[in-house]
Amino acid sequence: MRLFMQTKAAGADAPRYYQIVLEQDLLGGWTLFREWGQQGSRASSKREIYLERDAAISAFEHARDAQLKRGFHVMFSQGFDGRHAG
Repeated sequence: MRLFMQTKAAGADAPRYYQIVLEQDLLGGWTLFREWGQQGSRASSKREIYLERDAAISAFEHARDAQLKRGFHVMFSQGFDGRHAG
């Protein structure tokens, strides 16, 4: 699953973005990768490992919901199966 969000540009400042990616690894675990920053600037990132799919999806949804509350808007989504598109 992949979700790309961003804020609206404020004056001369470039918009901020937040990207969340959830992938299954070769051993059956799940990796939640988050990247954020201002477009055109240096990015920050964080990676978390989960053993169970439900825990990984819950973390993905929590990260998504937190950014939506902060004013980010979904620009692109990929890989949602309908049950967890929220």
